Amino acid sequence: SSHTKGKLTINSFAAGGEGGGPSECDNRYHSDDEPVVALSTGWFSNKKRCSKYITIHGNGKSVKAKVVDECDSVHDYQPPCPNNIVNASKAVWKALGFLEKNWGEMDIYWLNTD
Repeated sequence: SSHTKGKLTINSFAAGGEGGGPSECDNRYHSDDEPVVALSTGWFSNKKRCSKYITIHGNGKSVKAKVVDECDSVHDYQPPCPNNIVNASKAVWKALGFLEKNWGEMDIYWLNTD
């Protein structure tokens, strides 16, 4: 399947984290050590990608992450989410080998893995 270009951003899906409420797919919180992501509304595809895995390529490495949430335009009064976002837990950033001081926003490619 084809690679999709996107922007990797960082989020916490843990209780009390900056992500707000529980994840839309499973109504649960997820630890920062778990490789999980929220996808922009179009990619999230009305929950069709819920609990599926995507492979994210960046920084010369790749990581498999589970889709647990939607990065939507109006949610928990957060700023709107653009249409090309893979909003990822710290575990994803660590797996891609990005230095913590560079965490924030990076160009990546991703593809469906299942």
